[in-house]
Amino acid sequence: MLIKREEVKDLINKIHNQGKTVVTTNGCFDILHVGHVRYLEKTKTFGDFLIVLLNSDKSVRSIKGPTRPINCEEDRAEILSALKCVDYVVLFDEDSPRNLLDEMKPDVYTKGADYTMETLPEADIMRKNNTRVEFIEFVEGKSTTKTIEKINS
Repeated sequence: MLIKREEVKDLINKIHNQGKTVVTTNGCFDILHVGHVRYLEKTKTFGDFLIVLLNSDKSVRSIKGPTRPINCEEDRAEILSALKCVDYVVLFDEDSPRNLLDEMKPDVYTKGADYTMETLPEADIMRKNNTRVEFIEFVEGKSTTKTIEKINS
């Protein structure tokens, strides 16, 4: 379910008041593939509720260039919301979810295993808010970029 950024803090408070935990991750999730699905399913195992922080179209263009995203933010949010493991989706316009993560203060945050605590841009926010970080291995050879390259070849 897509929720507004302004609603996420209240939602997390309600979840915490039920004694439940929140896990979050972020990404563009432009052309959903098996790597995304396995990553999100693994992320969900670290908490009771999974909130995906989704880069808006503006944010994706800033990061990936003018030809991206392939799918608009509304479609990407709806597809993510349809996954059994995803409880909520929140859009953000910035290049990084740092500010949103600082507002949310999730219990657990996941990132791809290509990062470490030393290279994680949000590491200071995670430490400040006592958020546990889990790094998840990617599925070899699966990426939106590779999918686009295959389509274009």
